[in-house]
Amino acid sequence: MRPKQYRTTGSGDLFRARLDQIINMKHELVQLAGKVDWGWIDGEIAPLYSENGRPGIASRFVIGLLLLKHIYGLSDEAVCERWVHDPYFQYFTGEEFFQHAFPHERSDLSHWRKRLGNKLELLLAESLRVAHEAGALRSQDLKRVTVDTTVQPKAITFPTDAKLLHAAIQGLNRLASKHGVKLRQSYLRIAKTAAMMAGRYAHAKQFKRHQRQLRILRSRLGRIIRDICRKIEGQAVNRRIVSNVSPRRHSAPARSMPMTDASRTGVSVSEQENPH
Repeated sequence: MRPKQYRTTGSGDLFRARLDQIINMKHELVQLAGKVDWGWIDGEIAPLYSENGRPGIASRFVIGLLLLKHIYGLSDEAVCERWVHDPYFQYFTGEEFFQHAFPHERSDLSHWRKRLGNKLELLLAESLRVAHEAGALRSQDLKRVTVDTTVQPKAITFPTDAKLLHAAIQGLNRLASKHGVKLRQSYLRIAKTAAMMAGRYAHAKQFKRHQRQLRILRSRLGRIIRDICRKIEGQAVNRRIVSNVSPRRHSAPARSMPMTDASRTGVSVSEQENPH
């Protein structure tokens, strides 16, 4: 459920001092906190909340932590640890009094990043607006933007055989569920365990055990393909789609077969049966 909108009470406490009484109000984070339009950001991410359930974390707290994380180049754990002993971090995220413990779980940042998705572009838009308003960015500076992505980190993993086979099993289960094809067995749990153990065995250079897990994945993928082909018998289009995901791609090289008399002479089986 959407949390209550942040409002500064301005009230004092007999046993605690307000943050605006103990910090330098000319600090860069204090000035930045006053220029960011927190109300606009809260309104933009309001549709991400459900109407039921307990109130969520204040949007200013989470958005403020994400901004601090990127401003200072910190990890999730580091920004949470620094928040506990840095009053400027606490003021930037909307706290009025100094807190001696982090009020939420550190994993909430990961959950929030997944929830925001494309809404993270709002942080970039608001940063550009604040920079333009403060005079640090001119309009003519935005006419041309050069981006160097040479060393930009990307969420791409190396396509090992185990990962490809596991992805194929997941994809076929997803398609079967989408089109109403009931499988005898999904093999999702077995495939997940086999893919995980294959990676561990490969890292430990235990290649015989690694190959054993790959054989498990190949055999389960083959069973799913054959099961789907039996149940969509006669549907040429669907059979052609399923045949594209074949375990033969990932199977071991074919073993050499002993030559028969026909192969030695260069005559095929069909020619032997039909000589004319």
